[in-house]
Amino acid sequence: MNRRRFIAAGSAALGGSLASYAAAQSSAMENSTAIEEDLSSAVQRNISSFRMLDWRPYFTNLNNGAILCDIQSRALHFWSEDGGTYRLFPTSVPLTEDLTRLGRTEVIQKVVNPTWRPTPSMRERNPEWPAVVEGGDPMNPLGPLALYLSWTYYRIHGTHDTRKIGRRSSNGCIGLYNEHITELFDLAKVGTQVLLI
Repeated sequence: MNRRRFIAAGSAALGGSLASYAAAQSSAMENSTAIEEDLSSAVQRNISSFRMLDWRPYFTNLNNGAILCDIQSRALHFWSEDGGTYRLFPTSVPLTEDLTRLGRTEVIQKVVNPTWRPTPSMRERNPEWPAVVEGGDPMNPLGPLALYLSWTYYRIHGTHDTRKIGRRSSNGCIGLYNEHITELFDLAKVGTQVLLI
C-alpha cells in the first residue's frame, strides 16, 4: 500500500470511529438524568459562570462563614468567617425548577453517615424506592456526610454517583463529590449562612 492510500484509508477509518463515537454519545445523553440545553451554549455559559466570586454582593457579613450555591453555574462557594479561606466546588443541582428552593437558610446540623428517607413527594413519584437507606450503605444517595439546612428535606451532601455532579440530577439537594463534602464538612459549622441563587 502506498502512502496516499494509507492516509486515505486511515482518514476513512477515523471518520467512521468519530461517527460511531458521536452516535454513542447521543445515545448516552438520551438516557441521562440531566436536562441540558444545546451543548454550545451550555458549555459557554458554564465556563463563564464557574469562577471565583466575592462574598460582598451576597452577604452582609461572614459571621459563622458563608455558603453560596449557584444553581445556574452548578457551583458552591464557601468563605470562612475570617475571610481567609475560600473554596469553589462543582455541584449537582435539582432536576427542575419546581424542585428548586432559592433564598437564605443556614446549616443546622452536620451528620456523618446520614440516613436517607425519600420525601413524601419522592415516594409518590417513585413508589418502588425504599422507605429508608441507612447511613454507610453504598446505595445511600446522601453519601458519607451531609449538612442539614433549616429548610425541611434540604441538604448539602456527598454522592457515590459521581455522574450527577455538574448536572441537573437531584430532587432538591445540592450534591458534591465525596472528597469535596469532606472538605466542606470540616470547614462549615452549625450556623453557617447559606444562600441559594
